[in-house]
Amino acid sequence: MSKHVLKNKKEEEIQDWQEMFAQWAEEAPEGPLKRYYQAGMIAANTSLKDAPLLALDLETTGLDPHQDEIISLGLIPLSSKIIRCQGAKYWMAKPEHSLNAESVTIHEITHAELAGAPSLNAILDEILIALTNQVVVVHCVSIERQFLLEASMKAYGYPLYFPVLDTMDIERQATFKPWWQRFGRRPSLRLDACRQRYKLPRYKAHHALTDALSSAELLQAQISYHMDPEADISNYWM
Repeated sequence: MSKHVLKNKKEEEIQDWQEMFAQWAEEAPEGPLKRYYQAGMIAANTSLKDAPLLALDLETTGLDPHQDEIISLGLIPLSSKIIRCQGAKYWMAKPEHSLNAESVTIHEITHAELAGAPSLNAILDEILIALTNQVVVVHCVSIERQFLLEASMKAYGYPLYFPVLDTMDIERQATFKPWWQRFGRRPSLRLDACRQRYKLPRYKAHHALTDALSSAELLQAQISYHMDPEADISNYWM
């Protein structure tokens, strides 16, 4: 795979998460979410290699964050060079509604496994602590960010936001070639397909902790091929 460094964002596109966290810290209701925002976020000019990163994956009962629910969540801390598996965390959460057969077929989590699990509300405070001061690594930002935003609205009455490095979007930018669109040959952006391009090992999909590890390894490969570790994190986060 050829070396291709992603272009820096235009100045007007750069998000200052540190400034936004300060604003949300004033607005958020008293409690865990306010403390999360009060802890702040790293500065936009922090280098990618020095940024605290946390790979995150969810398993849900479907794809609609307004109707479906989170049933498991995996987290693994990492840097641009190291994955800290000893810091990994995994939770299961009992949904309010029954699982549907289609989602069980995908994630293979059963009613019996979730019977003794706490509700998501009961573990959300602990999840917030894990997310504090972290830039979150995901594969497809619309899933993790939207589901956790909805969960936060239900639990705290205020949204949860966090900066993200989206390995799917990074791969989209890195592999974009105009002729692929014209001839319908755009490479797949599925997590496993992206990993295969870097000759990373194949793992069984749809386990939150395994997929978090998969995203962490993919990001490190992408940094090696397409990104500048010395560049400001603001060039890559969203």
